[in-house]
Amino acid sequence: MAGTVISLGSPARRWQACLQDSTEAIAQSSSLLVSGRLTRVTGLVMEAVGLRMAVGGTCVVELPNNRIEAEVVGFSGDKLFLMPENDVQGLIPGARVVPREITGAPFNARQRAPRRRAADRTRHLPVGNKLLGRVLDGAGRPLDQLGPLPDEETAPLQSRPINPLERAPIKDPLDVGVRAINNLLTVGRGQRMGLFAGSGVGKSVLLGMMARYTSADVIVVGLIGERGREVKEFITDILGPEGMARSVVVAAPADTSPLMRMQGAAYATTIAEYFRDQGKDVLLIMDSLTRYAMAQREIALAIGEPPATKGYPPSVFAKLPQLVERAGNGTEEGGSITAFYTVLTEGDDQQDPIADSARAILDGHIVLSRRLAEQGHYPAIDIEASISRAMNHLVPEQHFGMVNRFKHLYTHYQRNHDLISVGAYVNGSDPLLDEGIALYPAMERFLKQGMFEREDFAHGVEAFVHTFDR
Repeated sequence: MAGTVISLGSPARRWQACLQDSTEAIAQSSSLLVSGRLTRVTGLVMEAVGLRMAVGGTCVVELPNNRIEAEVVGFSGDKLFLMPENDVQGLIPGARVVPREITGAPFNARQRAPRRRAADRTRHLPVGNKLLGRVLDGAGRPLDQLGPLPDEETAPLQSRPINPLERAPIKDPLDVGVRAINNLLTVGRGQRMGLFAGSGVGKSVLLGMMARYTSADVIVVGLIGERGREVKEFITDILGPEGMARSVVVAAPADTSPLMRMQGAAYATTIAEYFRDQGKDVLLIMDSLTRYAMAQREIALAIGEPPATKGYPPSVFAKLPQLVERAGNGTEEGGSITAFYTVLTEGDDQQDPIADSARAILDGHIVLSRRLAEQGHYPAIDIEASISRAMNHLVPEQHFGMVNRFKHLYTHYQRNHDLISVGAYVNGSDPLLDEGIALYPAMERFLKQGMFEREDFAHGVEAFVHTFDR
């Protein structure tokens, strides 16, 4: 009887064992990797077929002796539009295009990672305290030859926006070490300011002063679209060892692809967000917001988006606030990101479409004057054209009144400068101008400051009050 039971149950047990072995084999096996092929390359845009990928997904174009990483920037029917992270030299028709699993680790075509949900397929790059003192490119790769980065902590390039009702208000002034800004254009923790300047008016020097002297826990510098020569100069000559010790620099110079320039700006913001979420006060310096907009313009025009305002497609003006709004204060218990974005005004045109758009989405603007720079007046801040929108919440009413008086006297003097310089003005004709003439030397001395001269907030307020002594 027992033998009969065994004979009846043996096929079932054998089937069960076979099924278990098959299940284990399937679990240990690699998943299939779908690939497509390259069909067209026009300028910076590559076209691929045979893949279904979301916009923003990344892939690898495999070549015999090389590989090119690219990002999906659009599609038309069954065609994907890809933008490479580096140059397209060596591409061949029909090259294999493989989706890249978006992790912090580099892609390996022989390893098949498990399939991930579409919501999880966002690119992650390294973050953490070990980035302090390092110089990285837009893809999170070291440029300073100090060894590889640890991939213990990563964060997505695109983060979810903060609920505006959960943001902490801007209520604490931030000491940036520059007299004119501290007293006449007071900046608060979590404020986003624009630095509007043409070329050669001392923009980089002013950024370096703020990077060295600002009372922030961490400094994140994004050098986007600038000349490659200026990257090392900014780090060694302007930022210096003192500033570099608590800084992270993300560099995507002008000779990199537009995709890397955009990614560099997003990565710098991601690093700043990480430290803000750790409860730290972060200073984010991005040079420049205009180059970021130009990179988006190159991508948009390449995939066929029609130009709108002065050659800029509509997507450019949608991308700018998405980037800027990531900075600012976090929740009440969190830290802050105080951001300075440089905006290039070509030909000193303050009505440039990017300058005009940036002015609308930022919390204030500091304008550098070429006229002052040519006179040797540094920092060349045009007090008349600059404003801090949060200042009235950061300083006492008495101080705010003195600032208005200072600007009034300074502006009145500047408007009558030609009349005064030729000796056509008669003392006593205008009491306000007489006061401006008497106080102008003290006001000019107050506005000037050497690049290696630091002035703390309290001492600057005292010096500001003394400018009205006659």
